[in-house]
Amino acid sequence: MPRAIWSGAISFGLVSVPVKLYSAVSRKTVRFNQIDSRTNSRVKQKRVNSDGEEVPYEEIVKGYEISKDSYVIITEDELATLAPKASRMIDITDFVDQVDIDPVFYDSAYYLVPDELARKSYTLLSQAMEESGRVAIATFVMRTKQYLVAIRPIDGTLMMSTMVYADEVVTPEEIPGLEELGEIDISDAELAMANQLIESLATEFDADSYRDSYRQEVLELIEQKASGEVRAIETSDGDEEAAVVDLLAALEASVSAAKEARKSSGKAKKSA
Repeated sequence: MPRAIWSGAISFGLVSVPVKLYSAVSRKTVRFNQIDSRTNSRVKQKRVNSDGEEVPYEEIVKGYEISKDSYVIITEDELATLAPKASRMIDITDFVDQVDIDPVFYDSAYYLVPDELARKSYTLLSQAMEESGRVAIATFVMRTKQYLVAIRPIDGTLMMSTMVYADEVVTPEEIPGLEELGEIDISDAELAMANQLIESLATEFDADSYRDSYRQEVLELIEQKASGEVRAIETSDGDEEAAVVDLLAALEASVSAAKEARKSSGKAKKSA
C-alpha cells in the first residue's frame, strides 16, 4: 500500500487545508547488477581519486568546478545556512489558466489527500478550480529543497506536479536542425492527406492499452534463462537502407493501412 511521503497543508488566502502527499507514479524498470563474468560474483564500485587511490567516505567533500581541475569546496554547514526554511505549508501564490502551462514544465506527479476533517474545504477548492479552469501555482519545501508546483483538479481530487523553472527548459532555438523548419513548403494535397491519416488513427486515449513491451520481453527472457531454457538470438546485418518513397504516396498507403487496421481491431474512432 502506498505511504505518505509528506504531510502539511495547502494554504490559500486565510484558508488552510491539511493534506498528505502520495506519489502518483510507481516507475517500472528492470534493474541489473554488474557481474564479473569470470566468477559470476557482483562487482563493487570504490571511490577513488585521480591517482587511483581509494578515498575514505569521511574524507569526501563537495566541490564545484570553476575551471579545469580547479574547485571551490563547499561544506555541509555552509549549505545548511542556505537551505530553505522548513515549512509544512504548500503556499498558493497564483491561479492560472491550465492551457497556459506547457506540459514541458511538469515533472513528478503526486496526489494530495485531505485529512478527514478537511474533506469539505478540500472538495470546495477542487470544485472551484474545476469550474474556473484554473491551476494553482505554489511553492513548498520537502527534504530541505524548495519546489515550484502546479496543483490541478482531476475528477474531484487534487494532483500536484513539481515543475521545472524557465531557465531549465531547452528552447527549440537551441536545438540544431529546428531553426529552418518554418521554411519548408508543404503542398495542400500533402497536408490534406496527412490530416486524413491523423483522423483515421484518432481514438479516445486509453492508458491501459499501452504496454512497455521491451520490459515485458526482458522479464520473459530472465524467467526463461532462470529456468534453464536457451533462447536463440536473432541478429540483423544492419545493411538495409530505407527506401526513398514519394511522400504523398506514402501518406495514401498509410491511410489505407490505418483504415484496414481499424476495421480489424474494431477500435472506435474518436467522436468530434
